[in-house]
Amino acid sequence: MKTILVVDDDKYHLLLYEQELSLEGYRIITAKDGLEAIKRVKEQLPDLIVMDINIPKMNGIEAMGKILGEHKRIPIIIHTAYSNYIDNFMSWAADAYIVKSSDLNELKNKIKELLGKIE
Repeated sequence: MKTILVVDDDKYHLLLYEQELSLEGYRIITAKDGLEAIKRVKEQLPDLIVMDINIPKMNGIEAMGKILGEHKRIPIIIHTAYSNYIDNFMSWAADAYIVKSSDLNELKNKIKELLGKIE
């Protein structure tokens, strides 16, 4: 079973992603800020990370940089409500950039695609 780390400061988004992605057959671990995300990666290396950008303590771009500095092979999907970060060169390190929507199909399909590459 593949493990996905979902990083978002909105507890309702975390619950939704946890429920939806669990139904897809993934094991979900969560973090509510950038520092907690880094801690989770050290405790239990996930197969993929879904990362919001606007999160407390350390934003998603900075957290992604620190995680990729130690684990270059982890696919990361930036999942944010803001499309303006797509032009930020720091976000280019992510494997995908998806603007949040109530329809999670784009996110689910991208997760399947990225995890398929590492199986």
